[in-house]
Amino acid sequence: MTAANRIITLHQPRRLEIGAGAVSKVGAWAGDAARIFVVATPHTGRFVDRLGLSGQVTLFDAIPGEPDTAAFGAAMEAARKARPDLVVGLGGGSVMDVAKLVAALWDGEQSLADVAGPDRVAGRRTRLAQVATTAGTGSEAGIRALITDPGKGNKIAVESPYMIADLAVLDPELTWSVPPAVTAATGVDAMAHCVEAFTNRKAHPAIDHYARIGIGLVGRYLARAVRDGKDTQAREGMMLASFYGGVCLGPVNTAGGHALAYPLGTLLHLPHGLANAIIFPHVLAFNAPAAEEKTAEVADALGIAEQARAEGLLKAAYGFCAGLGIEMRLSHHGATEEQLARFAADAHAIRRLMDNNPRDMSVDDVLAVYRAAF
Repeated sequence: MTAANRIITLHQPRRLEIGAGAVSKVGAWAGDAARIFVVATPHTGRFVDRLGLSGQVTLFDAIPGEPDTAAFGAAMEAARKARPDLVVGLGGGSVMDVAKLVAALWDGEQSLADVAGPDRVAGRRTRLAQVATTAGTGSEAGIRALITDPGKGNKIAVESPYMIADLAVLDPELTWSVPPAVTAATGVDAMAHCVEAFTNRKAHPAIDHYARIGIGLVGRYLARAVRDGKDTQAREGMMLASFYGGVCLGPVNTAGGHALAYPLGTLLHLPHGLANAIIFPHVLAFNAPAAEEKTAEVADALGIAEQARAEGLLKAAYGFCAGLGIEMRLSHHGATEEQLARFAADAHAIRRLMDNNPRDMSVDDVLAVYRAAF
């Protein structure tokens, strides 16, 4: 189960700054940028002074946890008024996804609908810096952006090499204030990116390398980061895991796990990381027969191999997530049994991901996973 004979293209940021205090490098890199548009949330906007920017800064800090078309439209309107020569994403995946799209589209004629799908962005003239403040999506590493369409209840996916960052910054000190529950959920999301690419029908040896490193980092550092938010070594390890997960997404992408997680975001309004954490153990166990050796590697890296052999992979993986303090039952997050069939139909229809899954999933298979997670 490998696509080693296919051509893959690997895009990465032109420059990557890693380590405690790395955020201070942004100002020098930005140089004489006259007008800077910073995309953030109300929380991450508080870090803007740490960027060391000398130009005129416009801060747009109205990005919600799951940005929709209205939020994106507001960001575009603000950017067109600011006319930036540099866009900075200062936040987690939602912020960085919006920043990518703003940088690529604010001074052109294309709409979001025009660029939906792969390779439809006409170009980009505005520099882009991505400063991560969580360790989860790895959006700072990649060429994809997702925006929720509330009318259709799904996500609009845009993919283009024109959305890769000129500068990406991984400063663990910016993640010190991330609460334990968010640290846990986003950390599992980072791991899911690596695992789903690793066990993917389109898996490739070059990307397997990054996936193995990312999974190993999660196994070593996620529990530590949850226990002590100011454990800088653990925070840096998780930021690297997230980055490697983002690298995996470009040439390979995720699979069934993320397809099942998306309706929980668009319809149940769960944060993306939490949705993936709830689904992760169920899809890992479902896929195991189709990716036995690689799944065994995942269990070893997470330190659950012995328990998986004794009690089953599902119980071991579920325990790994629950042991981080994640509430794993959909019923405790507001889901109703009546919603599960809609979730299953929507997830099964996300063919760009479901077709990557190492084991075919019918609508009934998907529904069974939701019921088990309920």
